[in-house]
Amino acid sequence: MMTGLTKRAWKLQDFVAHGSNVNCLAIGQHSGRVLATGGDDRKVNVWAVGKPNNILSLTGHTSPVECIRFDSSEEVVLAGSRSGSLKIWNLDEQKILRTLTGHKSEVKCLDVHPYGDFVASGSLDTNIKVWDVRRKGCIFTYKGHEDKVNCLRISPDGRWITSCSDDCTIRLWDLTAGKLLHVFKGHVGPVNCLEFHPNEFLMASGSSDKTIKFWDLETFNQVSSTDPDARSVACVKFHPEGSPIFSGGEDSLKSYSWEPTACFDAIPVGWMKVADMAISNQQLIGASYYQTNVAIWVVDLTKTRPFNGEKVPQPELPNPPEEKERTEMNQSLSGSGRRTFTQEKPVSPPPSPEKGSDENVEPPPDQLVGGEIFKSKGKLLRTPPKIHDPFPPPPEDAIEIQNLKKP
Repeated sequence: MMTGLTKRAWKLQDFVAHGSNVNCLAIGQHSGRVLATGGDDRKVNVWAVGKPNNILSLTGHTSPVECIRFDSSEEVVLAGSRSGSLKIWNLDEQKILRTLTGHKSEVKCLDVHPYGDFVASGSLDTNIKVWDVRRKGCIFTYKGHEDKVNCLRISPDGRWITSCSDDCTIRLWDLTAGKLLHVFKGHVGPVNCLEFHPNEFLMASGSSDKTIKFWDLETFNQVSSTDPDARSVACVKFHPEGSPIFSGGEDSLKSYSWEPTACFDAIPVGWMKVADMAISNQQLIGASYYQTNVAIWVVDLTKTRPFNGEKVPQPELPNPPEEKERTEMNQSLSGSGRRTFTQEKPVSPPPSPEKGSDENVEPPPDQLVGGEIFKSKGKLLRTPPKIHDPFPPPPEDAIEIQNLKKP
């Protein structure tokens, strides 16, 4: 057992992160080397993963910090508070860029638009808000959930936002048109986490009903579902290459395919309830918190199935279109036959919300055109990112000492 732990998964560090209870954390998804934590002490602390001391301690919130998120560049961090306010910090300048208010109760989840000037928040008040950071205000409010919003994600192309709730539903919204596209129903427990596939029009959701469900974003149909696990699904993460998907639960990590549904591997990991995961250098980094402490674990994916010599099964395309048809459709298709997020989609202005609807969208006050708001301004040229070495596993004797100290 100890040998297996050494080869496959190990605890990288366990440290006191705040002077009072930790409420949330986020790993930088680009590098997997930076961590932010928020707590009852109203602080946001930023850490280099694997290092004992925090890089920054950011203040400004007047109530406990309840959720946190990095932008894609890891140069900006967002934090939502129990009072319903959001704060955005520039990490290089160590200053608050914006304070955004509008939610009636605590902010539970955040995401950043891939073009950087827009953020989204979900709240205990059941609403989702989209904010224009430059204009310092809310430009859309999406209503319809009947319980708190647990997670939201913006699609890789920046056109859609999806949200999940304790009401057991998932909602997909079109940011450019400013409207609700679909309500996904199928889970029988609160939906805890969501993730878009990095390429395909596919979405995964994890729930307290102990399953992961996969949804086709063209047909809005359920593709498949995993068998119920022993415990709730806390986190899901697609591999950067698209397959498999990783499921983080209490003290375990599992990898799955979805067409057909199969569990590749189950790795015991003592992280209790994992709060966030990132993948870097063929390692999965997971972080959890308990009371004032944060624990970080590393899983060597090269030692797990399907990466340890077994080929990932590729889904079969029942009726593959001819090349001529693909050209006529003017769309990119993945190996599964689904469209990909690389395609340019038509832009249309947001419609007026229907009066009396409980699933209405509040438009921007100055009637900005949605397609213009969420349009790429072009990519920024940056210095090539630093390449990080994988985290080395601890020596065998260190694992043995660590286990002997356990009560």
